[in-house]
Parts: sequence; structure tokens; C-alpha cells
Amino acid sequence: MSNEYGKDAPLSYNKYLRVPELIDLQTCLSSPTHHDELLFITVHQAYELWFKQILHEIDAAIALMKSDRVAEASFAMRRVVEIEKLLITQIHILETMTPISFLGFRDELNPASGFQSMQFREIEFVSGLKHESVARAFADDEFARERLAYRLDSPSLADEFFALLRRRGFDAPAEDSSIDDKERRSNQSKRTRAVVEILTHPETLYKEYQLAEALIEHDENFSLWRSHHIKMVERMVGAKRGTGGSEGVGYLKTTLDQKFFPELWDARTYLGGKRDVDGCPFAK
Repeated sequence: MSNEYGKDAPLSYNKYLRVPELIDLQTCLSSPTHHDELLFITVHQAYELWFKQILHEIDAAIALMKSDRVAEASFAMRRVVEIEKLLITQIHILETMTPISFLGFRDELNPASGFQSMQFREIEFVSGLKHESVARAFADDEFARERLAYRLDSPSLADEFFALLRRRGFDAPAEDSSIDDKERRSNQSKRTRAVVEILTHPETLYKEYQLAEALIEHDENFSLWRSHHIKMVERMVGAKRGTGGSEGVGYLKTTLDQKFFPELWDARTYLGGKRDVDGCPFAK
């Protein structure tokens, strides 16, 4: 082993991908080891690797939007979407376990919970769904706490998308927590109207249109993942409480209607067949 993986050994597939270390990371806690625990660990570790790639692509998309490289930002988000399609399918691998088989090692997971997936929360935060209460749940995890604090304080995909539109002449005010509710609703309506303009003229606003579509597809696929995850959990454990003490399926269902880009969804309501501003919210 030392000759094959030592400093002077030529690069190989296993060495480049750190395969020996990678396949040594699946440590089962059940004793005797339950057959299906390896599947559970492998699926969730694979999720975390894909979450890392999603964050890599989203960070790239944000940087590209800041540089007004709209087409390249769309490409990055399209990759995110394709990864999310894979993650939706991947969750059903867990359904090859029988419920009684999963319960055979589930108690070993306490008090850990999927709620504690730092990278999952990072994706939510960087996409625009920021909750300080969620970040506070990681108070005892310094590594996660610092990463989530950074995401809370940094511009999100939604922030950079509307900043891009403002630079291109659209009336799309930034989010501002210091203003009152009336002005906040007015600003949201202006952002929605900007999206309506893009959706109404895809042939002349092609790059903006493609980016808006990639963003809403990211939002849609993330929501679809939530839905499939809920059904998988319900199929496995019914209405049992989560291993971390949450309400389980009951809590998960409260997240279904959360959206990263509400203006992108709301804009559809104001679209009409006529190519004018009559369908826009608060049109003059």
C-alpha cells in the first residue's frame, strides 16, 4: 500500500480520487452491523458530495451574475438543476429497505437528524431562503456555525439576480429589512413586474429569460425533492417523531410551500396573451 500510494508513486485512479480513504468513511454504528445501515450511510454521504457540487455551481453563478456574464450563470444553474434531478431519483433507493429493516438500526442515529445537514441549509440560505432560527440550531457546531453565518451575511442568488436586472435598466428594488410592510410589498410587486417583462419578451430578453427559467427550475426541483423526501419518510416510519426530536413528517410538510424566488412564481399570475403591460401588477 505504501508503495502504491506513497509520495513517489505515479498518479493512479485510486490515488487521484482518494478511493481507499473514501470507502473507509462508512462506519456503521449498529452492533451486530445491520445490513441496510451501509446503504443509509452511503446514500446520505453521496447527498453531501452532491450538495458540495451544488454550492460550488451556485457560488459560480453568483460570481458570474456580478460580472454580467448572464449566459455563463445560466449554464451553472442548469448544472445545478441536473444534479437535483439525480437527487430526486436517488432518494428512492432508500425505499428498497423495508420499514422493519430501517427500524432495526434507526435508534442508533439519535439524536442526529437530517435537519443538521449544514450544506442543505447552505443551499437554502444562498438561494434566498434565510432563517436565523435555523442557523441558531448549529450554535454548538463551530464549523457549521461559521459557514452558515457567512451565507446569512452574503448576497443570495435572488439578491444577485435582481441586482443584475437593475443594472440592465429594470425597476427591481433590492430587499430592505428597514422599510415598512407597505413599501416592502410595493418593492416586491416591482420585482414581479420586471420578471413579467422578461417572460413577455423572451426573444429580445433571451439571456435574462434563460437565467430566470434556470432559477425557477432550481426552486421547483428543490421543492420536488422535499416532496419525495416526505413520502419516503412517511413510507418508512409513518408519523413517528424524527430522530432529532422534531415532529418528523409533520415538520417536513410545513416546508413544502417555501420558495426561493417568489417573484418568479408570482409573475405567472400576471401573464396574458397580449404583448403589452396590461397583465403586469400595478401597471399604469
